[in-house]
Amino acid sequence: MFLRRFTQLQLGLFLYGLSIALMVRAELGLNPWSVFHQGLSDVTGVSMGLVVNGVGLLVLLLWIPLRQKPGIGTICNVLLIGTVADLCLRVLPPLDALWLRSVFLIAGVLLNAVATGAYIGAGLGPGPRDGITTGLLRVTRWEVRWVRTGVEATVLALGWLMGGTVGVGTVLFVATTGPLLQIFLPMFTRPEGSGPASRLARASS
Repeated sequence: MFLRRFTQLQLGLFLYGLSIALMVRAELGLNPWSVFHQGLSDVTGVSMGLVVNGVGLLVLLLWIPLRQKPGIGTICNVLLIGTVADLCLRVLPPLDALWLRSVFLIAGVLLNAVATGAYIGAGLGPGPRDGITTGLLRVTRWEVRWVRTGVEATVLALGWLMGGTVGVGTVLFVATTGPLLQIFLPMFTRPEGSGPASRLARASS
């Protein structure tokens, strides 16, 4: 049922934006793409949420040579995640206590996996960054682990050079995202969208 899948998509995108904000406020390290977004935000002076949306739009241009086709989920991804992240960052105050920052970090990592499983599992189109992985898989025929590792290592390095936050949270995210997605992605995957979801599940393992 489209309405159910669309609702799941929107919920997943909202939670994804919230997870970014939680990890930013933790100040203990971000996931690779968020390191890149934060670094670019620092360099340009543009809010992180707008950078997330803008990068998503630019990444869609890379879909053309990869012969990827966007879906409604792809468009919603570009418009919503960064917007929600900015709104949540305005509401969530900076934190001082290490224990509270650690709670925010762990909650952000877990919530990110739940959110990713929800929006990909809805089967309405992968996010722009997810599409880079699936597109390269089809074009290069390389092993999924090398494709995903190569993409995330590149954006992580660029983000770090621009001042993005790399730390224990980055290591925690990289170490746990695969196992967590293997739990949450099957829980949320709809039969209509099982193709892209399956590929991304394998890419995360």
